Amino acid sequence: MRVVSGIQPTGNLHLGNYLGAIRNWVAMQETMTSEGGECLFFLADLHAISQPHVPSELAANTREMTAALVACGVDPSRSILFNQAQVPQHAELQWLLNGTARMGWLNRMTQWKDKAGKNREGASIALFTYPVLQAADVLLYQATHVPVGEDQKQHLELARDIAQKFNNDFATEEAPVFTLPDPIIPPEAARIMSLRDGSAKMSKSDPSDMSRINLTDDADAIMNKVKKAKTDPEPLPSEKAGLEGRPEAANLIGIYAAMAGISVDSVLSEFGGEGFGKFKPALGELLVTKLAPINDRFVHLRQDRNALDAILRAGAEKARTLAVPTLEKAYAALGLVRG
Repeated sequence: MRVVSGIQPTGNLHLGNYLGAIRNWVAMQETMTSEGGECLFFLADLHAISQPHVPSELAANTREMTAALVACGVDPSRSILFNQAQVPQHAELQWLLNGTARMGWLNRMTQWKDKAGKNREGASIALFTYPVLQAADVLLYQATHVPVGEDQKQHLELARDIAQKFNNDFATEEAPVFTLPDPIIPPEAARIMSLRDGSAKMSKSDPSDMSRINLTDDADAIMNKVKKAKTDPEPLPSEKAGLEGRPEAANLIGIYAAMAGISVDSVLSEFGGEGFGKFKPALGELLVTKLAPINDRFVHLRQDRNALDAILRAGAEKARTLAVPTLEKAYAALGLVRG
């Protein structure tokens, strides 16, 4: 098995990023290495330029995300960790696949419709062809499996369609150019909401820093944010159904359950009937205990630019070694003469 997955580099990483994506990568790394498989994890900086961005921030965010991934447990000696820009074969293969992908397929992509909005004429071509680059990202490495959430299922289906059409048009059944990757549906990630508004996702763009737990927050900051998190005056229920219509309470209970690795019902069996005066300190202590080691490594790593660049260079070298044979097969299949 070979698993390939990417994440766009964003700054100011928070608890939602960790529980929503990064923790799943670490779990996949453990599973793959124990079963003799292989993981490739990449920072999708080429995808990031499909929309307006600040170049200096993109470079800084790429390194910061690398630091966060390593701090959270992604091990560059056990997984291949790199950024797209150092592996030009991603962009090369995207161009070759553009001849196979169809306008109608891309027009049906819901993320294209959502991100472009009403101003499709003003959107970049990169945003429109974003799914073709995603296809190249996984087909380049002959990925057997790709972890996908609900919002990415359509893109993996497109990658399979492109691979199948390319194989049908330019290869043989006995010697296909591309492997058709299968989806891995990760365990349902906790949906982490704002500490100030239980109906809004925890986000780095929220102007209030009190709305989120950052990976850079120390113990005092975490305890203070949990203490001041918005709640309601009612005691905690004894079962999950009692959280209906109580978004802030549901969010805090959900965070506790995700961090402790237990069910919401298990949390409520312990704290049901109690007020937030007892629950919040317990939640704060749990977060500090779980996040303190990550915070220490993250703060240390993010300051060492040379070490981060070395990690990405080494990962990119391994990735290029795996990518080149597939790319050469694609060029040959298309009848393109290479020196």
